[in-house]
Amino acid sequence: MSDPITTFFNAWSETDAEARQMCIAASFDPHGVYADPRAPEPIRGTKALSDYVGMFSANAPGWTAKVVSTDAVAGLTRATVAFGGKGPDGAHKVQHGQYFVETDGGKITRMTGFAGLGAPE
Repeated sequence: MSDPITTFFNAWSETDAEARQMCIAASFDPHGVYADPRAPEPIRGTKALSDYVGMFSANAPGWTAKVVSTDAVAGLTRATVAFGGKGPDGAHKVQHGQYFVETDGGKITRMTGFAGLGAPE
């Protein structure tokens, strides 16, 4: 069985709404909370989260989200995710994000994402 963080990000490239909802329900607690810089407010519930994630595949067709590394300390997991695909110019693009994740019982209960890797400019 895949870990919940990988299962969750696999849903980001899923174009079928039912399959995407199944991935998110398998990885995210029904009362879990998700937030990132592009979400207008924290998202609660797997249906709302599936709808939000579905905007990614709709707005970036063919792009994927892959967990490239994780580490954990004190019950909190940091996941670095590479979002990649062809840009409007046809060239392959990659954008990274970092997510801080709390789990309970094998499901994500809270996830907060940040754009980029937090590297100083």
